[in-house]
Amino acid sequence: MYKKILVPVDMAHLAESDAIIDIAKQHTAEDSRIVLLHVIENIPNYAAIELPADFREKAIADVEKELQALAKRSGIDAEIDVRYGHSYNTILDVAESIGADLIIISSHRPGLKDYFIGSTASRVVRHAPCSVLVVR
Repeated sequence: MYKKILVPVDMAHLAESDAIIDIAKQHTAEDSRIVLLHVIENIPNYAAIELPADFREKAIADVEKELQALAKRSGIDAEIDVRYGHSYNTILDVAESIGADLIIISSHRPGLKDYFIGSTASRVVRHAPCSVLVVR
């Protein structure tokens, strides 16, 4: 069993997250901690200038609300973490900072661009400081 499980959640594939959380629950002990993480990709400055001043705060609040609903629906008491950054770097940074024992990440079918630059899941697998379970 794992003590600290990091579950990166892609809001574009939220429906898949229920199955991933079920898998996370199967790998927990009584005193385990599950962290649901969503990384909002940075917006280039030239585009951000056109957005409302409170856009970042509203985006974080909206995602936190969705993740809390996901945790409640799944019956878990999870920590919610929403950050801005590059997905795979942020996932790796959070995993290291919380001392994660396991990362459970979903993977979609790779597209053409993934063969050239790699998917987030494949980068996490290659560089993670802990075990990684990839769910497809």
